[in-house]
Amino acid sequence: MRFLPGHQATSDLTYGDVFLVPSRSEVASRFDVDLTSPDGTGTTIPLVVANMTAVAGRRMAETVARRGGIAVIPQDIPTDVVADVVASVKAKHTVVESAVVVSPHDTVHTAITLIGKRSHGAAVVVRDGRPVGVVTEADCQGVDRFTQVEDVMTADPSTIEASVIEDGGPRGLEVAFEQLHASRRRFSPVTRDGALVGVLTRVGALRSSIYEPALDANGRLRVAAAVGINGDVKAKAAELLEAGIDVIVVDTAHGHQRKMFDALGAVRSLDPQVPVVAGNVVTAEGTRDLIEAGADIVKVGVGPGAMCTTRMMTAVGRPQFSAVLECAAEARRLGKHVWADGG
Repeated sequence: MRFLPGHQATSDLTYGDVFLVPSRSEVASRFDVDLTSPDGTGTTIPLVVANMTAVAGRRMAETVARRGGIAVIPQDIPTDVVADVVASVKAKHTVVESAVVVSPHDTVHTAITLIGKRSHGAAVVVRDGRPVGVVTEADCQGVDRFTQVEDVMTADPSTIEASVIEDGGPRGLEVAFEQLHASRRRFSPVTRDGALVGVLTRVGALRSSIYEPALDANGRLRVAAAVGINGDVKAKAAELLEAGIDVIVVDTAHGHQRKMFDALGAVRSLDPQVPVVAGNVVTAEGTRDLIEAGADIVKVGVGPGAMCTTRMMTAVGRPQFSAVLECAAEARRLGKHVWADGG
C-alpha cells in the first residue's frame, strides 16, 4: 500500500477518506486470486470474527471456518465451555453444513424456534439418527403451534450420500449440486449409511466449490480463542491449548502497556508453534513492543468499530486507515503481521 506520487497525507485518515486506484493486472479471473493469509493462522481468506460475546460462538466458528476464515471465542467464556465449543467445531463436517434437528413428536412451536438458528429455512426430522422428513417455515404457517411436526412435515425426503461429496474429488460438489437442481430442491439432508450427517443447499454447494475451508493439521476446522490480561493468564491459556485451540488472542482495549507485555510473554512461552495475536494498538511503537514481547500478529484499532464509542466518550483512538498503514509497515519490517480490528 502506498500513496500516489505527489500525494502524502498531512493528517490521519480513515477508510472513508481514501480510494484504491485501479492499475494494470495480469489476473484473468477473480477465482485466480489467492487470498490465503501468510500469518500462520491457516486461514484461506483474510477474515476473522472478533471475540465479541453473542457474535463469536460455535455456530459462527464452524460456518466461518468452512469458508476459510476463523472466529475468536471471547475471553469471558469459561474455559470448560470453550473446550466444549472447540470439540463441537472440530467434530463438524468441513463441507456439509450442520442441520437443525427435530423429532417427529416435537411441536410446530419448537420447530419454528429452532429453524431460525440456521440459514436453511428448514429442519430435518430425525428418528433414531435417521432423517424421516423435512419441515420448513412455510409448513408451520396456519397451523396450531402445538401440532406435532410429523403432521406437517414432508416425509421420506430425498437425500444425498456423503460419499458423493467426500469421494467425488473436484466433481463431488458439482454432482451434489446437479442432484439438487435436477430435483428442484434447494435443500437436502446428507446421510452416511442412512444416518444423518448434515445438510447441503444449492448455495452451500456452490460456495464450498469456491472457498477452501480453514483446516488444522488433522483436517478439522480451525478455531481461535481470546484471553485477557488479568488473573492467571498463563493457566487459562494452557487450558485453551489443551482444548485444541489453533490461535490464541491476548486482548485488551489498550494493548500498549506493561501488563500486556507480561501476559504476552507468559502465553508465548507455552507453545512456540501456536500463533499468538496481541492488541489493540494504533502506532508503530506499540506494534514493535508487542512483537518484541512475543506476538506473531498485532491487532490494530482503538475505536473504529461500528458499535464502539471509545473515541466519542474519551477522545482516545486514531483513524483506522492511518493506524493500519503505520502498524502494518512496522510489522512487515519485523517479519510479522497485523489484523485490522473493526472499522
